[in-house]
Amino acid sequence: MPRNRPGALRARRGPFDGRRPPAWTRELPPLDRLSPAASALIHHVLRGRAPDLAVRLALYRAFLDRPGGRLLLVRPTVPACPGCALDDIAAVRDELADLYRGLTPEARSALGRVLRTLDAEFRRRTLPDPAPVPVGRDRSGRPLPWWRRRLYEGT
Repeated sequence: MPRNRPGALRARRGPFDGRRPPAWTRELPPLDRLSPAASALIHHVLRGRAPDLAVRLALYRAFLDRPGGRLLLVRPTVPACPGCALDDIAAVRDELADLYRGLTPEARSALGRVLRTLDAEFRRRTLPDPAPVPVGRDRSGRPLPWWRRRLYEGT
């Protein structure tokens, strides 16, 4: 039976398989409900953008922790204000998706478990937009994600 060369075996592994992230990442605070190892890996992969991820997860979780049954999305009060864009939870979820796509497979699976739980709650507590208009497109021409097709206040 032929055996695989060591280089071929190493090529199949991800960048952090069997290795721990650097010590400085293990000293940083853990991210929202992620294990210390997963948090360290995300800190290492995102470099200085991990606090952005923590803030976005906290905003997403705070939106879902509101009392009551159904939730309606809120449009930003001042659309041109960069900080006001975070009032729209769909924009926060867009940024979480962008950060998620930039992770390694190991970090993506850890963050994906958290996002799947939050997304299930988001789907359960928000309503789909019943408007008969065709599904919009984003800047790249892809259809808008499902969280962009939820019901907003005042519609």
